[in-house]
Amino acid sequence: QVQLVESGGGLVQAGGSLRLSCAASGRAFSTSAMGWFRQAPGKEREFVAAMGWSRSSTHYADSVKGRFTISRDNAKTTVYLQMDSLKPEDTAVYYCAASGSGRFLYTTFGYDSWGQGTQVTVSS
Repeated sequence: QVQLVESGGGLVQAGGSLRLSCAASGRAFSTSAMGWFRQAPGKEREFVAAMGWSRSSTHYADSVKGRFTISRDNAKTTVYLQMDSLKPEDTAVYYCAASGSGRFLYTTFGYDSWGQGTQVTVSS
């Protein structure tokens, strides 16, 4: 498994930006697919973005496409989520996740390691 620690959450006004970071340790980071999910109060955890071990493979939920960007730095064993043009509906706890299989990246079942989450609140 991979140990994951998120940071960078906070309170921001609508239209603003935040960058989340997820520092990884443990299993070889460079061969793990990485993803971001979010969970709002009373709702299920939902897929936000994912990136395969090869940085050429990225995936986004339709709700964030064009506004969020996932990236990774294998030398720093860190994955990032740049969030621009934030909306109040983006308010949630954001979780970083690692996948050893690289499959089913749009679902929580595709991941074997999770961080503790970081709160993002977007005010209107």
